[in-house]
Amino acid sequence: MITLEMMPPLMFGGLILAMLIGFPVAFTLAALGLSFGFLSIYLGFFDMNFLQAIPGRIFGSVLSNELLLAIPFFTFMGSVLERCGLAEDMLDSMGQLFGPIRGGLGYSVIIVGFILGAITGTVAAQVIAMALISMPVMLRYGYNVRYITGVLAASGTITQLVPPSLVLIVMADQLGKSVGDMYLGAWGPSVLQIALFAGYTFFLGLFLPHHVPAVPKEARTLTGWALWSKCLMGIIPSAVLIFVVLGTMMLGLATPTEAGAMGAIGAIVLAAIHHKDLSSKGHKMLLVGIAATGVAVIVGMLIGEGKLLKLTFAVLYIAVVWLCLEAVRIPDLRDLIKQGYESTMRLSTMVVFILIGSTCFSVVFLGVSGGVWLEHHLTSLPGGVWGFLIFINLFIFFLAFFLDFFEIAFIILPMVAPIAQKVLAPVVGPDAALIWFGVMLCVNMQTSFLHPPFGFALFYLRGVAPKEVKSSDIYWGAMPWIGLQAIMVAIVIAFPITVTALLDKPLDVDLSKVKIEVPQIELPPLDFGGPKQ
Repeated sequence: MITLEMMPPLMFGGLILAMLIGFPVAFTLAALGLSFGFLSIYLGFFDMNFLQAIPGRIFGSVLSNELLLAIPFFTFMGSVLERCGLAEDMLDSMGQLFGPIRGGLGYSVIIVGFILGAITGTVAAQVIAMALISMPVMLRYGYNVRYITGVLAASGTITQLVPPSLVLIVMADQLGKSVGDMYLGAWGPSVLQIALFAGYTFFLGLFLPHHVPAVPKEARTLTGWALWSKCLMGIIPSAVLIFVVLGTMMLGLATPTEAGAMGAIGAIVLAAIHHKDLSSKGHKMLLVGIAATGVAVIVGMLIGEGKLLKLTFAVLYIAVVWLCLEAVRIPDLRDLIKQGYESTMRLSTMVVFILIGSTCFSVVFLGVSGGVWLEHHLTSLPGGVWGFLIFINLFIFFLAFFLDFFEIAFIILPMVAPIAQKVLAPVVGPDAALIWFGVMLCVNMQTSFLHPPFGFALFYLRGVAPKEVKSSDIYWGAMPWIGLQAIMVAIVIAFPITVTALLDKPLDVDLSKVKIEVPQIELPPLDFGGPKQ
Protein backbone atom coordinates (compact mmCIF):
# COMPACT_ATOMS: atom_id res chain seq x y z
CA MET A 1 0.00 0.00 0.00
CA ILE A 2 1.37 3.42 -0.97
CA THR A 3 1.29 5.90 1.91
CA LEU A 4 1.30 9.71 1.73
CA GLU A 5 4.92 9.76 2.97
CA MET A 6 5.98 7.68 -0.02
CA MET A 7 4.44 9.94 -2.67
CA PRO A 8 7.03 12.81 -2.74
CA PRO A 9 10.10 10.54 -3.19
CA LEU A 10 8.20 8.49 -5.78
CA MET A 11 7.35 11.63 -7.76
CA PHE A 12 10.90 12.92 -7.52
CA GLY A 13 12.38 9.58 -8.53
CA GLY A 14 9.92 9.23 -11.41
CA LEU A 15 10.90 12.69 -12.66
CA ILE A 16 14.63 11.85 -12.71
CA LEU A 17 13.99 8.48 -14.38
CA ALA A 18 11.81 10.02 -17.12
CA MET A 19 14.42 12.69 -17.83
CA LEU A 20 17.19 10.11 -18.08
CA ILE A 21 15.11 8.27 -20.67
CA GLY A 22 15.13 11.48 -22.72
CA PHE A 23 11.44 12.16 -23.16
CA PRO A 24 10.63 15.90 -23.70
CA VAL A 25 10.66 17.63 -20.33
CA ALA A 26 7.45 19.67 -20.72
CA PHE A 27 5.34 16.59 -21.51
CA THR A 28 7.15 14.48 -18.90
CA LEU A 29 6.27 16.98 -16.17
CA ALA A 30 2.63 17.22 -17.19
CA ALA A 31 2.25 13.43 -17.52
CA LEU A 32 3.88 12.75 -14.14
CA GLY A 33 1.86 15.45 -12.41
CA LEU A 34 -1.49 14.26 -13.76
CA SER A 35 -0.66 10.56 -13.26
CA PHE A 36 0.28 11.04 -9.61
CA GLY A 37 -2.66 13.41 -9.22
CA PHE A 38 -5.18 10.75 -10.27
CA LEU A 39 -3.33 8.16 -8.18
CA SER A 40 -3.63 10.45 -5.14
CA ILE A 41 -7.35 10.88 -5.76
CA TYR A 42 -7.74 7.10 -5.98
CA LEU A 43 -5.81 6.64 -2.72
CA GLY A 44 -7.81 9.37 -1.01
CA PHE A 45 -5.03 11.90 -0.37
CA PHE A 46 -7.17 14.66 -1.94
CA ASP A 47 -10.30 14.87 -4.12
CA MET A 48 -10.89 15.92 -7.71
CA ASN A 49 -11.57 19.53 -6.70
CA PHE A 50 -7.89 19.91 -5.77
CA LEU A 51 -6.83 19.54 -9.41
CA GLN A 52 -8.85 22.64 -10.28
CA ALA A 53 -5.82 24.58 -9.00
CA ILE A 54 -3.85 23.50 -12.10
CA PRO A 55 -5.87 25.40 -14.76
CA GLY A 56 -6.30 28.24 -12.28
CA ARG A 57 -2.53 28.58 -11.94
CA ILE A 58 -1.86 28.14 -15.66
CA PHE A 59 -4.26 30.90 -16.69
CA GLY A 60 -3.70 33.08 -13.64
CA SER A 61 0.08 32.85 -13.09
CA VAL A 62 1.62 31.64 -16.36
CA LEU A 63 -0.31 32.85 -19.40
CA SER A 64 -1.18 36.20 -17.80
CA ASN A 65 2.28 36.85 -16.36
CA GLU A 66 3.39 40.20 -17.75
CA LEU A 67 7.02 39.67 -16.69
CA LEU A 68 7.35 36.69 -19.02
CA LEU A 69 6.45 38.98 -21.93
CA ALA A 70 10.01 40.30 -21.66
CA ILE A 71 11.41 36.95 -22.84
CA PRO A 72 10.26 37.26 -26.50
CA PHE A 73 11.59 40.82 -26.71
CA PHE A 74 15.05 39.94 -25.37
CA THR A 75 15.16 36.80 -27.51
CA PHE A 76 14.35 38.79 -30.64
CA MET A 77 16.94 41.42 -29.73
CA GLY A 78 19.66 38.79 -29.35
CA SER A 79 18.63 36.98 -32.51
CA VAL A 80 18.95 40.16 -34.61
CA LEU A 81 22.23 41.30 -33.08
CA GLU A 82 23.92 37.93 -33.50
CA ARG A 83 23.73 38.19 -37.29
CA CYS A 84 24.04 41.93 -37.98
CA GLY A 85 27.85 42.06 -38.13
CA LEU A 86 28.35 43.83 -34.80
CA ALA A 87 30.28 40.90 -33.28
CA GLU A 88 32.55 40.66 -36.31
CA ASP A 89 33.46 44.36 -36.23
CA MET A 90 34.08 44.34 -32.48
CA LEU A 91 36.20 41.19 -32.53
CA ASP A 92 38.29 42.50 -35.42
CA SER A 93 38.97 45.87 -33.80
CA MET A 94 39.54 44.47 -30.30
CA GLY A 95 41.84 41.76 -31.69
CA GLN A 96 44.02 44.39 -33.35
CA LEU A 97 43.94 46.58 -30.23
CA PHE A 98 45.10 43.79 -27.88
CA GLY A 99 47.06 41.87 -30.52
CA PRO A 100 50.55 43.15 -29.55
CA ILE A 101 50.39 41.51 -26.10
CA ARG A 102 50.45 37.81 -25.21
CA GLY A 103 46.95 36.44 -25.06
CA GLY A 104 45.62 39.54 -26.83
CA LEU A 105 43.17 37.63 -28.98
CA GLY A 106 41.96 35.83 -25.86
CA TYR A 107 41.39 39.15 -24.07
CA SER A 108 39.46 40.45 -27.08
CA VAL A 109 37.20 37.36 -27.08
CA ILE A 110 36.56 37.74 -23.32
CA ILE A 111 35.77 41.48 -23.54
CA VAL A 112 33.60 41.19 -26.64
CA GLY A 113 31.83 38.22 -25.03
CA PHE A 114 31.03 40.40 -22.02
CA ILE A 115 29.74 43.28 -24.18
CA LEU A 116 27.69 41.00 -26.43
CA GLY A 117 26.32 39.27 -23.33
CA ALA A 118 24.97 42.63 -22.15
CA ILE A 119 23.11 43.26 -25.42
CA THR A 120 22.12 39.83 -26.76
CA GLY A 121 21.37 37.48 -23.85
CA THR A 122 21.61 34.27 -25.92
CA VAL A 123 24.41 31.72 -25.56
CA ALA A 124 24.05 29.83 -28.85
CA ALA A 125 24.25 32.94 -31.00
CA GLN A 126 27.26 34.28 -29.15
CA VAL A 127 29.31 31.07 -29.18
CA ILE A 128 28.66 30.39 -32.86
CA ALA A 129 29.31 33.98 -33.98
CA MET A 130 32.56 34.34 -32.03
CA ALA A 131 33.79 30.88 -33.05
CA LEU A 132 33.20 31.53 -36.75
CA ILE A 133 35.03 34.85 -36.57
CA SER A 134 37.84 34.23 -34.05
CA MET A 135 38.73 30.55 -34.25
CA PRO A 136 40.38 30.67 -37.71
CA VAL A 137 42.39 33.76 -36.70
CA MET A 138 43.58 32.25 -33.40
CA LEU A 139 44.54 28.99 -35.12
CA ARG A 140 46.45 30.93 -37.78
CA TYR A 141 48.60 32.72 -35.19
CA GLY A 142 49.47 29.58 -33.22
CA TYR A 143 47.17 29.68 -30.19
CA ASN A 144 46.76 26.43 -28.29
CA VAL A 145 43.70 24.58 -29.61
CA ARG A 146 42.35 23.73 -26.16
CA TYR A 147 42.69 27.32 -25.01
CA ILE A 148 40.83 28.49 -28.13
CA THR A 149 37.88 26.17 -27.62
CA GLY A 150 37.73 26.87 -23.89
CA VAL A 151 37.81 30.67 -24.10
CA LEU A 152 35.24 30.76 -26.92
CA ALA A 153 32.80 28.50 -25.06
CA ALA A 154 33.28 30.20 -21.67
CA SER A 155 32.96 33.72 -23.09
CA GLY A 156 29.69 32.66 -24.69
CA THR A 157 28.24 31.22 -21.49
CA ILE A 158 28.92 34.45 -19.55
CA THR A 159 25.81 35.66 -21.42
CA GLN A 160 23.72 33.74 -18.86
CA LEU A 161 25.03 35.89 -16.02
CA VAL A 162 25.44 39.35 -17.55
CA PRO A 163 22.22 41.43 -17.52
CA PRO A 164 19.85 41.42 -19.42
CA SER A 165 20.18 37.64 -19.27
CA LEU A 166 17.05 35.59 -19.93
CA VAL A 167 18.09 33.36 -17.03
CA LEU A 168 17.89 36.29 -14.62
CA ILE A 169 14.41 37.22 -15.87
CA VAL A 170 13.21 33.64 -15.34
CA MET A 171 14.93 33.53 -11.93
CA ALA A 172 13.22 36.75 -10.86
CA ASP A 173 9.84 35.40 -11.92
CA GLN A 174 10.25 32.05 -10.17
CA LEU A 175 11.67 33.59 -6.99
CA GLY A 176 9.12 36.39 -6.84
CA LYS A 177 11.74 39.16 -6.91
CA SER A 178 12.09 42.20 -9.16
CA VAL A 179 14.14 41.88 -12.34
CA GLY A 180 15.96 45.12 -11.50
CA ASP A 181 17.22 43.68 -8.20
CA MET A 182 18.35 40.48 -9.92
CA TYR A 183 20.28 42.54 -12.46
CA LEU A 184 21.91 44.66 -9.75
CA GLY A 185 22.89 41.53 -7.84
CA ALA A 186 24.40 39.91 -10.95
CA TRP A 187 26.73 42.75 -11.93
CA GLY A 188 29.33 42.02 -9.24
CA PRO A 189 29.72 38.29 -10.02
CA SER A 190 29.68 38.89 -13.80
CA VAL A 191 32.53 41.43 -13.59
CA LEU A 192 34.48 39.14 -11.24
CA GLN A 193 33.91 36.23 -13.63
CA ILE A 194 35.41 38.23 -16.49
CA ALA A 195 38.35 39.16 -14.23
CA LEU A 196 38.94 35.46 -13.48
CA PHE A 197 38.91 34.62 -17.20
CA ALA A 198 41.34 37.46 -17.96
CA GLY A 199 43.56 36.46 -15.02
CA TYR A 200 43.79 32.89 -16.30
CA THR A 201 44.82 34.18 -19.73
CA PHE A 202 47.40 36.48 -18.12
CA PHE A 203 49.03 33.63 -16.19
CA LEU A 204 49.07 31.46 -19.30
CA GLY A 205 50.97 34.27 -21.03
CA LEU A 206 53.51 34.27 -18.20
CA PHE A 207 54.08 30.54 -17.77
CA LEU A 208 53.08 29.09 -21.17
CA PRO A 209 53.67 31.97 -23.61
CA HIS A 210 53.65 29.65 -26.63
CA HIS A 211 49.99 28.82 -25.88
CA VAL A 212 48.87 32.46 -26.28
CA PRO A 213 51.39 34.26 -28.54
CA ALA A 214 51.17 37.90 -29.58
CA VAL A 215 49.93 38.73 -33.09
CA PRO A 216 52.83 39.59 -35.44
CA LYS A 217 53.21 43.28 -36.27
CA GLU A 218 52.72 42.75 -40.01
CA ALA A 219 49.29 41.20 -39.35
CA ARG A 220 47.96 44.35 -37.66
CA THR A 221 46.39 46.38 -40.46
CA LEU A 222 44.95 49.19 -38.33
CA THR A 223 46.88 51.59 -36.09
CA GLY A 224 46.38 54.93 -34.41
CA TRP A 225 43.10 56.79 -34.74
CA ALA A 226 41.77 54.43 -37.43
CA LEU A 227 41.96 51.55 -34.93
CA TRP A 228 40.46 53.52 -32.05
CA SER A 229 37.63 54.86 -34.20
CA LYS A 230 36.69 51.33 -35.30
CA CYS A 231 36.69 50.19 -31.65
CA LEU A 232 34.51 53.13 -30.63
CA MET A 233 32.10 52.54 -33.53
CA GLY A 234 31.41 49.11 -32.06
CA ILE A 235 31.42 50.05 -28.37
CA ILE A 236 29.43 53.33 -28.37
CA PRO A 237 26.26 52.01 -30.10
CA SER A 238 26.43 48.94 -27.86
CA ALA A 239 26.76 51.13 -24.76
CA VAL A 240 23.74 53.19 -25.86
CA LEU A 241 21.67 50.04 -26.34
CA ILE A 242 22.80 48.70 -22.94
CA PHE A 243 21.65 51.96 -21.32
CA VAL A 244 18.32 51.90 -23.19
CA VAL A 245 17.66 48.37 -21.94
CA LEU A 246 19.28 48.26 -18.50
CA GLY A 247 19.58 51.92 -17.55
CA THR A 248 15.90 52.66 -18.02
CA MET A 249 14.98 49.67 -15.86
CA MET A 250 17.39 50.48 -13.04
CA LEU A 251 16.37 54.16 -13.03
CA GLY A 252 12.73 53.11 -12.75
CA LEU A 253 11.82 54.63 -16.13
CA ALA A 254 10.65 51.37 -17.72
CA THR A 255 9.41 47.94 -16.74
CA PRO A 256 11.36 44.87 -17.98
CA THR A 257 8.80 44.34 -20.76
CA GLU A 258 9.04 47.98 -21.89
CA ALA A 259 12.84 47.87 -21.75
CA GLY A 260 12.82 44.66 -23.78
CA ALA A 261 10.58 46.27 -26.40
CA MET A 262 12.94 49.24 -26.67
CA GLY A 263 15.86 46.81 -26.94
CA ALA A 264 14.15 44.96 -29.81
CA ILE A 265 13.65 48.23 -31.73
CA GLY A 266 17.21 49.28 -30.83
CA ALA A 267 18.56 46.01 -32.25
CA ILE A 268 16.84 46.68 -35.59
CA VAL A 269 18.25 50.22 -35.64
CA LEU A 270 21.75 48.93 -34.78
CA ALA A 271 21.53 46.33 -37.54
CA ALA A 272 20.52 49.02 -40.04
CA ILE A 273 23.39 51.29 -38.95
CA HIS A 274 25.95 48.51 -39.41
CA HIS A 275 24.71 47.44 -42.85
CA LYS A 276 26.67 48.63 -45.87
CA ASP A 277 23.49 49.30 -47.88
CA LEU A 278 22.14 51.97 -45.53
CA SER A 279 21.08 54.87 -47.76
CA SER A 280 22.37 58.42 -47.57
CA LYS A 281 18.98 59.51 -46.19
CA GLY A 282 19.35 56.83 -43.54
CA HIS A 283 22.73 58.26 -42.52
CA LYS A 284 21.23 61.74 -42.34
CA MET A 285 18.32 60.52 -40.21
CA LEU A 286 20.83 58.80 -37.91
CA LEU A 287 22.62 62.13 -37.41
CA VAL A 288 19.28 63.87 -36.84
CA GLY A 289 18.35 61.25 -34.23
CA ILE A 290 21.69 61.65 -32.43
CA ALA A 291 21.30 65.45 -32.43
CA ALA A 292 17.71 65.16 -31.14
CA THR A 293 18.87 62.88 -28.33
CA GLY A 294 21.57 65.35 -27.29
CA VAL A 295 19.13 68.27 -27.34
CA ALA A 296 16.56 66.25 -25.36
CA VAL A 297 19.14 65.47 -22.65
CA ILE A 298 20.19 69.13 -22.37
CA VAL A 299 16.60 70.42 -22.39
CA GLY A 300 15.53 67.84 -19.83
CA MET A 301 18.36 68.80 -17.46
CA LEU A 302 18.00 72.58 -17.81
CA ILE A 303 14.32 73.22 -18.48
CA GLY A 304 12.47 70.01 -17.63
CA GLU A 305 9.30 68.78 -19.26
CA GLY A 306 7.71 71.05 -21.81
CA LYS A 307 6.82 71.46 -25.47
CA LEU A 308 10.47 71.70 -26.52
CA LEU A 309 11.32 68.36 -24.88
CA LYS A 310 8.29 66.72 -26.52
CA LEU A 311 9.33 68.14 -29.89
CA THR A 312 12.86 66.73 -29.62
CA PHE A 313 11.48 63.31 -28.68
CA ALA A 314 9.11 63.47 -31.67
CA VAL A 315 12.11 64.10 -33.96
CA LEU A 316 13.95 61.17 -32.32
CA TYR A 317 10.96 58.85 -32.85
CA ILE A 318 10.75 59.86 -36.52
CA ALA A 319 14.46 59.04 -36.96
CA VAL A 320 14.01 55.64 -35.28
CA VAL A 321 10.98 54.79 -37.46
CA TRP A 322 12.90 55.83 -40.56
CA LEU A 323 15.85 53.56 -39.68
CA CYS A 324 13.47 50.65 -38.99
CA LEU A 325 11.93 51.18 -42.44
CA GLU A 326 15.46 51.21 -43.88
CA ALA A 327 16.04 47.80 -42.26
CA VAL A 328 12.86 46.47 -43.87
CA ARG A 329 13.94 47.89 -47.26
CA ILE A 330 17.29 46.02 -47.24
CA PRO A 331 16.72 42.36 -48.26
CA ASP A 332 19.43 40.93 -45.95
CA LEU A 333 18.00 42.68 -42.92
CA ARG A 334 14.45 41.75 -43.88
CA ASP A 335 15.45 38.09 -43.90
CA LEU A 336 17.34 38.58 -40.64
CA ILE A 337 14.25 40.03 -38.93
CA LYS A 338 12.16 37.14 -40.24
CA GLN A 339 14.65 34.63 -38.78
CA GLY A 340 14.53 36.55 -35.51
CA TYR A 341 10.73 36.17 -35.40
CA GLU A 342 10.99 32.43 -36.04
CA SER A 343 13.62 31.76 -33.34
CA THR A 344 11.69 33.95 -30.88
CA MET A 345 8.49 31.98 -31.54
CA ARG A 346 10.27 28.63 -30.99
CA LEU A 347 11.89 29.68 -27.70
CA SER A 348 8.77 31.37 -26.33
CA THR A 349 6.64 28.32 -27.14
CA MET A 350 9.15 26.03 -25.43
CA VAL A 351 9.15 28.20 -22.30
CA VAL A 352 5.34 28.27 -22.09
CA PHE A 353 5.01 24.49 -22.48
CA ILE A 354 7.68 23.86 -19.83
CA LEU A 355 5.87 26.25 -17.49
CA ILE A 356 2.54 24.47 -18.06
CA GLY A 357 4.16 21.08 -17.40
CA SER A 358 5.99 22.30 -14.30
CA THR A 359 2.74 23.78 -12.95
CA CYS A 360 1.00 20.39 -13.28
CA PHE A 361 3.88 18.70 -11.47
CA SER A 362 4.39 21.27 -8.69
CA VAL A 363 0.68 21.54 -7.77
CA VAL A 364 0.40 17.77 -7.24
CA PHE A 365 3.82 17.62 -5.54
CA LEU A 366 2.75 20.22 -3.00
CA GLY A 367 -0.63 18.49 -2.62
CA VAL A 368 1.05 15.29 -1.40
CA SER A 369 3.14 17.29 1.14
CA GLY A 370 6.20 17.35 -1.11
CA GLY A 371 7.19 20.77 0.18
CA VAL A 372 7.24 19.53 3.78
CA TRP A 373 9.25 16.45 2.76
CA LEU A 374 11.81 18.53 0.87
CA GLU A 375 12.13 21.13 3.63
CA HIS A 376 12.71 18.41 6.25
CA HIS A 377 15.55 16.86 4.27
CA LEU A 378 17.23 20.12 3.23
CA THR A 379 17.10 21.76 6.67
CA SER A 380 18.45 18.58 8.30
CA LEU A 381 21.71 18.70 6.33
CA PRO A 382 24.91 18.98 8.41
CA GLY A 383 26.63 22.34 8.31
CA GLY A 384 23.56 24.53 8.61
CA VAL A 385 23.40 27.34 6.03
CA TRP A 386 26.70 26.44 4.38
CA GLY A 387 25.83 22.76 4.20
CA PHE A 388 22.54 23.69 2.52
CA LEU A 389 24.30 25.92 -0.03
CA ILE A 390 27.01 23.38 -0.83
CA PHE A 391 24.48 20.57 -1.28
CA ILE A 392 22.14 22.65 -3.49
CA ASN A 393 25.01 23.86 -5.68
CA LEU A 394 26.40 20.34 -6.12
CA PHE A 395 22.90 19.06 -6.88
CA ILE A 396 22.32 21.78 -9.50
CA PHE A 397 25.80 21.20 -10.98
CA PHE A 398 25.13 17.51 -11.59
CA LEU A 399 21.53 18.09 -12.64
CA ALA A 400 22.84 20.48 -15.32
CA PHE A 401 24.57 17.52 -16.98
CA PHE A 402 21.11 16.49 -18.25
CA LEU A 403 18.85 19.58 -18.09
CA ASP A 404 19.14 23.13 -19.44
CA PHE A 405 18.61 26.22 -17.32
CA PHE A 406 14.91 26.70 -18.23
CA GLU A 407 14.06 23.22 -17.01
CA ILE A 408 16.08 23.62 -13.79
CA ALA A 409 14.54 27.04 -13.11
CA PHE A 410 10.94 25.94 -13.66
CA ILE A 411 11.21 22.56 -11.90
CA ILE A 412 13.69 22.94 -9.02
CA LEU A 413 13.42 26.62 -8.04
CA PRO A 414 9.74 26.61 -7.01
CA MET A 415 10.50 23.67 -4.70
CA VAL A 416 13.59 25.06 -2.97
CA ALA A 417 12.86 28.81 -2.99
CA PRO A 418 10.72 28.85 0.22
CA ILE A 419 13.37 26.79 2.01
CA ALA A 420 16.17 29.07 0.77
CA GLN A 421 14.28 32.14 1.98
CA LYS A 422 13.93 30.61 5.44
CA VAL A 423 17.54 29.35 5.68
CA LEU A 424 19.39 32.32 4.13
CA ALA A 425 17.41 35.22 5.63
CA PRO A 426 19.51 35.26 8.87
CA VAL A 427 22.71 35.66 6.80
CA VAL A 428 21.86 38.53 4.40
CA GLY A 429 18.39 39.60 5.49
CA PRO A 430 14.97 38.57 4.16
CA ASP A 431 15.01 41.04 1.23
CA ALA A 432 18.38 39.96 -0.22
CA ALA A 433 18.19 36.23 0.57
CA LEU A 434 16.55 35.07 -2.66
CA ILE A 435 18.55 37.55 -4.78
CA TRP A 436 21.78 36.06 -3.42
CA PHE A 437 20.45 32.54 -3.91
CA GLY A 438 19.24 33.20 -7.47
CA VAL A 439 22.47 34.85 -8.66
CA MET A 440 24.49 32.04 -7.06
CA LEU A 441 22.53 29.41 -8.97
CA CYS A 442 22.85 31.49 -12.14
CA VAL A 443 26.66 31.42 -11.80
CA ASN A 444 26.43 27.68 -11.22
CA MET A 445 24.19 27.03 -14.21
CA GLN A 446 26.74 28.56 -16.58
CA THR A 447 28.47 25.21 -16.33
CA SER A 448 25.44 23.48 -17.89
CA PHE A 449 26.63 24.78 -21.26
CA LEU A 450 30.23 23.71 -20.72
CA HIS A 451 30.57 20.36 -19.01
CA PRO A 452 30.46 17.07 -20.92
CA PRO A 453 28.60 15.13 -22.12
CA PHE A 454 25.69 17.49 -22.90
CA GLY A 455 27.27 20.96 -22.78
CA PHE A 456 25.44 22.81 -25.55
CA ALA A 457 28.26 25.33 -26.04
CA LEU A 458 30.54 22.39 -26.84
CA PHE A 459 28.01 21.12 -29.40
CA TYR A 460 27.85 24.58 -30.99
CA LEU A 461 31.65 24.68 -31.21
CA ARG A 462 31.80 21.20 -32.70
CA GLY A 463 29.32 22.27 -35.35
CA VAL A 464 31.39 25.25 -36.59
CA ALA A 465 34.97 24.17 -35.76
CA PRO A 466 37.24 23.03 -38.63
CA LYS A 467 38.06 19.34 -38.99
CA GLU A 468 41.57 19.69 -37.51
CA VAL A 469 39.99 20.60 -34.14
CA LYS A 470 39.26 17.28 -32.41
CA SER A 471 36.23 16.71 -30.18
CA SER A 472 38.62 15.71 -27.38
CA ASP A 473 40.26 19.15 -27.65
CA ILE A 474 36.87 20.81 -27.26
CA TYR A 475 35.98 18.75 -24.17
CA TRP A 476 39.40 19.04 -22.49
CA GLY A 477 39.60 22.72 -23.37
CA ALA A 478 36.43 23.42 -21.37
CA MET A 479 37.76 21.89 -18.11
CA PRO A 480 39.84 24.86 -16.79
CA TRP A 481 36.99 27.25 -17.49
CA ILE A 482 34.53 25.04 -15.61
CA GLY A 483 36.99 25.23 -12.71
CA LEU A 484 37.00 29.04 -12.93
CA GLN A 485 33.21 29.09 -12.84
CA ALA A 486 33.25 26.75 -9.81
CA ILE A 487 35.68 29.16 -8.10
CA MET A 488 33.21 31.97 -8.83
CA VAL A 489 30.41 29.97 -7.18
CA ALA A 490 32.62 29.51 -4.08
CA ILE A 491 33.37 33.27 -4.01
CA VAL A 492 29.65 34.14 -4.17
CA ILE A 493 28.91 31.67 -1.35
CA ALA A 494 31.77 32.89 0.85
CA PHE A 495 31.25 36.61 0.16
CA PRO A 496 27.54 37.50 -0.21
CA ILE A 497 28.55 41.16 -0.58
CA THR A 498 29.56 40.40 -4.18
CA VAL A 499 25.81 40.16 -4.84
CA THR A 500 24.29 42.43 -2.19
CA ALA A 501 26.66 45.41 -2.50
CA LEU A 502 24.55 47.21 -5.13
CA LEU A 503 21.17 46.33 -3.64
CA ASP A 504 19.19 48.91 -1.72
CA LYS A 505 19.87 48.60 1.98
CA PRO A 506 16.74 47.93 4.05
CA LEU A 507 15.81 50.69 6.44
CA ASP A 508 16.82 49.79 10.01
CA VAL A 509 13.92 51.29 11.90
CA ASP A 510 12.66 50.26 15.33
CA LEU A 511 8.91 50.66 14.93
CA SER A 512 8.37 50.58 18.69
CA LYS A 513 10.26 53.90 18.99
CA VAL A 514 8.52 55.70 16.16
CA LYS A 515 6.48 58.64 17.38
CA ILE A 516 4.01 60.55 15.26
CA GLU A 517 3.33 64.04 16.57
CA VAL A 518 0.31 65.82 15.17
CA PRO A 519 0.42 69.60 15.72
CA GLN A 520 -2.59 70.99 17.56
CA ILE A 521 -4.58 73.54 15.62
CA GLU A 522 -6.14 76.27 17.78
CA LEU A 523 -9.67 76.99 16.69
CA PRO A 524 -11.57 80.12 17.70
CA PRO A 525 -14.11 79.52 20.49
CA LEU A 526 -17.63 78.71 19.38
CA ASP A 527 -20.16 81.42 19.97
CA PHE A 528 -23.44 79.93 21.14
CA GLY A 529 -24.93 83.29 21.92
CA GLY A 530 -28.09 84.58 20.32
CA PRO A 531 -28.17 86.79 17.26
CA LYS A 532 -26.81 90.25 17.75
CA GLN A 533 -29.26 93.12 17.72
